[in-house]
Amino acid sequence: MAKDYSDGIVLSQPRPYLTRMFLFLALAGFLLLILAPRLVEAFMANPGLNGLIVATLIIGALYAFRQVLQLGPEVRWVNAFRRADPGLAIPPAPRLLAPMATMLGNRKGRMTLSAASMRAMLDSIGSRLDEQREISRYAIGLLIFLGLLGTFWGLLITVSSIGDTMQSLNIEATDSVTLFSSLREGLQAPLKGMGTAFSSSLFGLTGSLVLGFLDLQAGQAQNRFYNELEEWLSTVTNVIDTPVTPEGTPVSAEQASLMALAGQIATLTEQMQAEQRFMKELAANQEAMRPILEELTQTMKKR
Repeated sequence: MAKDYSDGIVLSQPRPYLTRMFLFLALAGFLLLILAPRLVEAFMANPGLNGLIVATLIIGALYAFRQVLQLGPEVRWVNAFRRADPGLAIPPAPRLLAPMATMLGNRKGRMTLSAASMRAMLDSIGSRLDEQREISRYAIGLLIFLGLLGTFWGLLITVSSIGDTMQSLNIEATDSVTLFSSLREGLQAPLKGMGTAFSSSLFGLTGSLVLGFLDLQAGQAQNRFYNELEEWLSTVTNVIDTPVTPEGTPVSAEQASLMALAGQIATLTEQMQAEQRFMKELAANQEAMRPILEELTQTMKKR
């Protein structure tokens, strides 16, 4: 029968965060359905740039879901490892916990860790979690950049089009109908530029808002996994006093070995110095007894 080494701590699956993400997307889809006619019109102002923004949003959202879904196998592996009998084979660890599985794969009896080993494993896992979120953060920044790019692009088109329109107008014309028709035709290009500016800003900022919420939920799920893993590891960690340097930083294993060797050398040096002092005292005593020995020798010769 499998033994439980969990000490009452069970890692939780990230289902609540997935539920929040799906509900948020459902609400966003409902608003998108209501505003569909207006959004289609805004999208067609610059289909190329707006399509790139929407594609970036979709890819970023899928990656955010992937980050949360990847935590499921990690949680199942940790719970299975904690409940397994020592020495029995367990399933291979997923990518995130691969270093931890390597360090803990040959446990015998109740598992215990040193504080340094626990910190090394947590640092490795924490760095991998931060590395996974870099792409989501970049996607959020990319959406904002694309929105601003479309804004400046549209303003540039607007300004240049207005200049061309003003130059093409014939103010000396007496026919007001012809002048108004020329002005109307000339304003179509500036209005198209303004449409590009506002539509790209709309899609870029809205996409960054949606992706930012999804990344927030993914980060909270990863932080919960990290904290629960740290709580479990703390129950199997043997805390010992770690030596520190005069500056207060922890001493590494190599430094500790050198410090121990230096201590042994210092002790040996003190013993040698004590022996030297003893020899000097013995020589001094012999020198003091020398006259007495000479007198005793002369007395024995006279007899």
